Amino acid sequence: MPEPGQSEQSPSGDEDSSSSGGLWGALRSLFDNGGDTSLRAQIEEAIDDHEDENGRRSSGNGDLSAVELVMLRNLLHFSDHDADDVAIPRSEIIALPAEASWDEMVAQFAEHGVSRMPVYREKLDDVIGMMHIKDVFSYLASGAAPPADWTAMMREPLYVPQSRGALDVLADMRAKRTHLAIVVDEFSGTDGIITIEDLVEEIIGEIEDEHDDERVEQVVKLEEGLWDCDARAELDDVAELVGDPRLAEIEESVDTLGGLAFILAEQVPQPGTVLEHPSGWQIEVTEGDETHVTRLRLHAPGPEHDTAKEE
Repeated sequence: MPEPGQSEQSPSGDEDSSSSGGLWGALRSLFDNGGDTSLRAQIEEAIDDHEDENGRRSSGNGDLSAVELVMLRNLLHFSDHDADDVAIPRSEIIALPAEASWDEMVAQFAEHGVSRMPVYREKLDDVIGMMHIKDVFSYLASGAAPPADWTAMMREPLYVPQSRGALDVLADMRAKRTHLAIVVDEFSGTDGIITIEDLVEEIIGEIEDEHDDERVEQVVKLEEGLWDCDARAELDDVAELVGDPRLAEIEESVDTLGGLAFILAEQVPQPGTVLEHPSGWQIEVTEGDETHVTRLRLHAPGPEHDTAKEE
């Protein structure tokens, strides 16, 4: 029997988790579960139980919001990603050649609106440092004469292998007090870069600021068999949109259409280059520079490839 004035509750006075409802009640019950299921799996199951079929939170006082649920789920899977998963691919890297003049370097910052840029010697595989806009701005604001050799102002970036876990990269950045990491492949070549923003976005979603361009469609059909594409378009999404999964079937680890162009060309292809995909698709580079591709045009394969597509 309960004491006078006390309701039918557990000895602590809190409502039993089976009757209290809400996500937190379910989460509390996980720690009393003596089964073999991992805590991670149990938490994710609790999230599933409190989302309706549209992915929205169930009603109930004290439950987490839809945004919080998404962030919690992303956090649970954050450690599943490695550096290669979250990196900006090589084809999209905005970088500075060490031989550039001071004015060229400043113009590069002004054109792209980034705060940090890798600096390379001769080719992108030989990254020797990074420039931070804060170091450049101090000269511009004061009107002081720039140094004869601006590379002396470079900072040392973090270098991480493709297989390094995303959570470990975040810890490395914190320990080294740097917000830029160069992802290197098995041959010590530059595979991509990671910023602190890329890692945070894996948890909270896309972050856009006032410098970001207004979002536009990344794949636009111009006419039958011809598409204009942003190089950042996800390869799997492009293959689905054009109706040919063969476009995304490639042995190398590549996520974007621009990355596919780089793999096929074995270098950064210049505007005007037309690349042949094994499936018969032609990939025409329409915009870009010596360090990365920005836009491409897809030409559908001819009738002679239709049989292979159907098979």
